[in-house]
Amino acid sequence: QVQLVESGGGLVLTGGSLRLSCAASGGTASSYTMGWFRQAPGKEREFVATISRRGGNGYADSVRGRFTISRDNARNTVYLQMNSLKPEDTAVYYCAVSGGNYATFRESEYTYWGQGTQVNVSS
Repeated sequence: QVQLVESGGGLVLTGGSLRLSCAASGGTASSYTMGWFRQAPGKEREFVATISRRGGNGYADSVRGRFTISRDNARNTVYLQMNSLKPEDTAVYYCAVSGGNYATFRESEYTYWGQGTQVNVSS
């Protein structure tokens, strides 16, 4: 059983930056693909970014060029650096672990989920 704990959320002005962290414990999350998803009020959860064990990555069109996903396998931690934030980035951000070895945007392929961290971007 893998436990995931996100941190780093908060309130930021438009154009600002935040760095989210997701620490994994209770398993070998570093061996698998990890991802970030988000859910805005009144909307479905959506894919944000993914990174495979070897560092292959992918991004949603809405964040490509502004967000960067990275991981530290030795620390069992994945990060999401968010720059040039916009009000539409406001959401609860979740990290997740997939049982596969390849970067994937498919929510159904993620097995373990964190509790989420709130990001609010004020205009």
